[in-house]
Amino acid sequence: MFHDRLGCSSISFRHLSLREALATMAALGFEEIDLGALPGVCDHVPFALTAHDAGLVAEAVAAAGLRVRSVNGDIGDLNRPLDSAGRAARDAHLDALLGLTRTVGAQALVLPCGALDPRPVRGLGEDLDLVADQLAAAGERAAESGVGLWTESLHFYRLCGTLDRALALADRLAGTRVRHVVDLSHVVASGAAPEEAIAALAWRAGGDGIAHVHLRDAVPGNINLSIGNGSVDFAGALAALRTAGFGGHFSLELEAHDLTHDERPAAAAKAASFITDLI
Repeated sequence: MFHDRLGCSSISFRHLSLREALATMAALGFEEIDLGALPGVCDHVPFALTAHDAGLVAEAVAAAGLRVRSVNGDIGDLNRPLDSAGRAARDAHLDALLGLTRTVGAQALVLPCGALDPRPVRGLGEDLDLVADQLAAAGERAAESGVGLWTESLHFYRLCGTLDRALALADRLAGTRVRHVVDLSHVVASGAAPEEAIAALAWRAGGDGIAHVHLRDAVPGNINLSIGNGSVDFAGALAALRTAGFGGHFSLELEAHDLTHDERPAAAAKAASFITDLI
């Protein structure tokens, strides 16, 4: 029904239980999903995650007839220095999310680009160094688990909330196992142009450095718009991705505040048809 490179994030239906969200996406015709595991944003996955919990999530995904492209998770503020106990807790959380990623058959775990605060903890350069070091180490740990590690390099609400900071992080991650997720809504909300961001990130990260793309509409300062209600030039962005050699997949992440819950399924189907035509 939709393009086979287009999926839907469970974050789009975060108001539902996991099984209800999976059933909704499957009924709409999606075959692939991103699985939200973001505490306080999407609680489809328990924060205190056990191997048993991961197995239950995998069973629910399989029962819905879906496949998982990536797990969108968070292990804390990567620009915040930790003591030994804090590092051990973060490592344990990372290992649990990597186990979930492997168990559900996803390609990669996605981690953020720093805290939900644009203000550095120590100083911008030091903070970016620490985020890059944490992501690179997580990338090695992910490789040992047989999965990839991606980061949403530009996130409007986080430390790397501007294109300049996202590219500075990408420079620090060059040569590591970490690949990048581009979210067009965060790019536009930050005031950057998608074509500029895609070209600059692809140049820094290499031909396959962009691993995945999140789709939602936005205007400067606001990421929470349904597709068609913002200023994102999706046709231009997809053309820029083709020029950059992007061959990965796309995911609708429709956590939009201009929709009622009842309107979300129809909006997701409409957006999927629109993006399918562009792909």
